[in-house]
Amino acid sequence: MDFTDTTALITGASGGIGAGIARALAARGADVVLVARSADRLDALAAEIRRAHGRDVLVVATDLSTPGAGERVQAALGDRRVDVLVNNAGFGLSGRLADTPDLTRLTAMVTLNCTTLADLTARFLPGMIERRRGAVVNVASMAGYFPAPGLAAYAATKAFVVSLSQAVWAETRGTGVRVAALSPTVTDTGFFDVAGEASGAGMRRRSVEQVVATFFTTLDADRPVVVDGRLNEVGARLARLAPRGAVLRAVGSRFADRVSAR
Repeated sequence: MDFTDTTALITGASGGIGAGIARALAARGADVVLVARSADRLDALAAEIRRAHGRDVLVVATDLSTPGAGERVQAALGDRRVDVLVNNAGFGLSGRLADTPDLTRLTAMVTLNCTTLADLTARFLPGMIERRRGAVVNVASMAGYFPAPGLAAYAATKAFVVSLSQAVWAETRGTGVRVAALSPTVTDTGFFDVAGEASGAGMRRRSVEQVVATFFTTLDADRPVVVDGRLNEVGARLARLAPRGAVLRAVGSRFADRVSAR
């Protein structure tokens, strides 16, 4: 896909995978819209991108886990079109669901990971279809392929992202628009500062650079789902084929007894 003089909107762009994708898209000739809560971090990234690549950068500092976030983002863009939408923003909560200490955080997670993602997709996809050009990449997770005791609600939100992306991929066939879910596994970002470090303990982590490379593979592959890393792709396939009871036993032994509610 040629990104020259396109506009890419990236949520969760203040760090980690989102910032990495924003840098890479700007390096390939795209103007970027950076969306996240932290204005200071977004401003710093915007200055870096302008200096390194000379691209136009719009910063939209807003909390995507609150109602009306999609409308606020669209209003901030004015008459700018969006050619590439990267729904990367998300966070997780670890621990048994019954032990959740702050239900407002649970609601915020579902809103951010599911509601805002679907809202932004529905807002910007029609313009892409009309122009017969564009792409939507929804960042899911390996956790979206199986129920995960100890990460139950988070995994369920990512299953939503996988299912939605697959269906919209089918709905947009022949329109010139590419839609896909990118599913990373444990990545070296600040995710576990929020979810709880124990939820990623003992797991080999992928680098942001590896996930960014898979992001571009996702766009070129024109498949509804792309998993980051070949071994992880095998694991996702096995998780889909294996009996649910076996998956729950395997995953439960890996997560449930060692995570604590945060």
